[in-house]
Amino acid sequence: MQRIAQFMKVSPDQFMQAMQEEFPQYTEEDVRDMYESLGLPRRATAGSAGYDFYAPFSFSLPPGATIKIPTGIRAKMEPNWVLKIYPRSGLGFKFRLQMNNTVGIIDSDYFNSDNEGHIFLKLTNDSNEGRTVDVTAGTGLVQGIFLEYGITVDDEADGVRNGGFGSTSK
Repeated sequence: MQRIAQFMKVSPDQFMQAMQEEFPQYTEEDVRDMYESLGLPRRATAGSAGYDFYAPFSFSLPPGATIKIPTGIRAKMEPNWVLKIYPRSGLGFKFRLQMNNTVGIIDSDYFNSDNEGHIFLKLTNDSNEGRTVDVTAGTGLVQGIFLEYGITVDDEADGVRNGGFGSTSK
C-alpha cells in the first residue's frame, strides 16, 4: 500500500472565516469549539478504500435543500494523485444525499491555495420520498478516495493554482 497523502486541519482563522461566511448564526466560541472537535478523515476498516469525513456541526436538510459545509480539513498529497469525494453509501442510499458536483475533485496543488486547501462539501437532499436528513455533529458524511492519475504524452500544463473552486479554468 502506498502512503501518498496526509490530512490535517486548516488554520483556526481559515475555519472561523468560512464558518462565519456560511453560518453567521454560530458565535466565535461555537466555531472554536467545533474546530477543537474536528476529527481528521479516517478509514473505518483495514479494507476500506474511503476516508470518512465528519460533520463539524449538527444540521437537518429537508428534501430539495442544499448546504455548503466547511470541513476544516485539507489534504496534502503527492503529485499525480487526486482525492475524489463521494457521499457515504448509507446516506446516499437511504436519503439520496448527493454532492452537488456529483464527485468532488481535490487536486494535489489545491493544498497551497489561498484558502489553505480547505475542503468544502456542497450537499443536496435529493429525496423523492419526502425524507429529511438529520445529521449529528461527528457523523460521517462523505468518503474520500485517493487515486493516481496519468497525463497525455503531449501535456504541457505549467499553470499554478492560486484560488479555490473553479480557479483552474479562469
